[in-house]
Amino acid sequence: MKKQRLLMTVAAVVIGMGSAHACTNFLIGKNASADGSTFVTYNMDSYGMYGRLPFFPSARHEVGELRHVVDADHNHYMGEIAEALETYQVIGQINEHQLTVTESTFTGRKELCERNGTLDYVSLMNLGLQRARTAREAIKVMTSLVDEYGYASTGETFSIADPNEVWIMEMIGKGKEEKGAVWVAIRIPDDCICAHANQSRIHHFDMKDKENVMYSKDVVTFARKKGYFSGKDADFSFSKAYSPTNFHMQRACEARVWSFYNMHCDGMERYLPYAEGQEVDDDGIIPLYMKPRHKVSLRMAMDGMRDHYEGTPFDMTKGPGGGAWDSPYRPRPQEFEVDGNTYFFERPIATQQSCCTMVCQMRSWLPDAVGGIIWFGNDDANMVTYTPVYCQATRVPVCYNAPDANDLQFSWNSAFWVCNWVSNMTYPRYSRLMPDVKRVREELQDKYITMQADIEKQALVLCPQHTPDARELLTRHGEACASEMLERWKQLGEYLIVKHNDLAVKPEKDGQFEKTEDGLGAPPLREGYNESYRRIFVNETGDKYRVK
Repeated sequence: MKKQRLLMTVAAVVIGMGSAHACTNFLIGKNASADGSTFVTYNMDSYGMYGRLPFFPSARHEVGELRHVVDADHNHYMGEIAEALETYQVIGQINEHQLTVTESTFTGRKELCERNGTLDYVSLMNLGLQRARTAREAIKVMTSLVDEYGYASTGETFSIADPNEVWIMEMIGKGKEEKGAVWVAIRIPDDCICAHANQSRIHHFDMKDKENVMYSKDVVTFARKKGYFSGKDADFSFSKAYSPTNFHMQRACEARVWSFYNMHCDGMERYLPYAEGQEVDDDGIIPLYMKPRHKVSLRMAMDGMRDHYEGTPFDMTKGPGGGAWDSPYRPRPQEFEVDGNTYFFERPIATQQSCCTMVCQMRSWLPDAVGGIIWFGNDDANMVTYTPVYCQATRVPVCYNAPDANDLQFSWNSAFWVCNWVSNMTYPRYSRLMPDVKRVREELQDKYITMQADIEKQALVLCPQHTPDARELLTRHGEACASEMLERWKQLGEYLIVKHNDLAVKPEKDGQFEKTEDGLGAPPLREGYNESYRRIFVNETGDKYRVK
């Protein structure tokens, strides 16, 4: 049997994805969006992971070729599977047919997480993207591969979408005794939105609805055999059977889902106790999907990924945890002990541990070359501008895949490292520096969204007779946006260190640093801590530092 050397492809998957254990996904149906797009957004979160935007060209393969599989979380060789005769181009999480697949890990019952197969969740996503044109096809590809080769990961929730349909699929293995997995996939209604964030979200589902529901034939019987469920089939909950919730799962995971819905849906106070971690009955569990009170725009989808619970009971800019400058970021671990008691920090949607973030946009009324976009950013969504990369681009911007950079090697050519340079200056003095970061972030975001209509109009003139020319036009546009962003972020970092040097602020007027009559920089403003933190300081120290 002839083998093709596919280790390069596998390595790209490993480097590009890494161990994405704590991610957040939003899903938006085409009738719930402002322009008819379907959207899937994704914050890829894992400490220490270096983010790339990998590129896999389409290819044809010979009968008998094998594909090497490497577990992306551990860089461990898992085995080989038969290669498909044809594989499609994939950029990050979107393929040339506007199919998107992303994930968040819910882990689930520990005894079901022991490896018994060849395919980890990252390889499974990439195989779905390379072998399927639609969401339904991807579900069939992914589940049939697991049946054949076994599953080697913990519980996963997958977002799977094309220009017409949005699906959510949950899967967990069967433990070391049985190969394969149990799973359920549900189509999100076109006029609804959905979210998942590291906790199983599928509860009851209509087993008779063959058009909008798919599931493994043993999803209920396996739960019965393992003692996870004993009621009627109609009462079966995938989540309760395979990933029973607890305080941490609700407060750290379902609270993110609650916050997303709270931005767009009415009546979310009903589900606040569940998000707070309280025990509730079924009526208090956040629904799998909801109908928004307004149409969700591309910009809203982007801004949702930048959330730290601002304006809600979980607001991370409030209280002593934010330090002297109201930072919504907290060091890890998320839980800590003091005097034998365990405490925790909130876990928001936007987090410093994001290696990259994306908003995948799919549009049914446009040719695939124009309709599919992965709006991409390296680092925390709150700290970056999303730039467009079209799904049939012939290459990705160099800064998103810099050859001279990795998790241990800094490079000024790497968007990951330049964006992290800026954000790590900003985190400790958030309320001071973030307005400057946000100003540049929003200026560029407005520009790229505004440019979208014009560049696509030009591309449509070239399609379909001159689609290669259209692809090149869109490729260069993506490169220009990413290159400009990188340069502006370098300038932003230089500006921040000058303006905010030594815990002071250099005064400005009309966008220029002020100077004395003799041409020197004006004396910096020494504004000190804010009022709330001064009170915390006094409450902690009493009269120790009181001026007598």
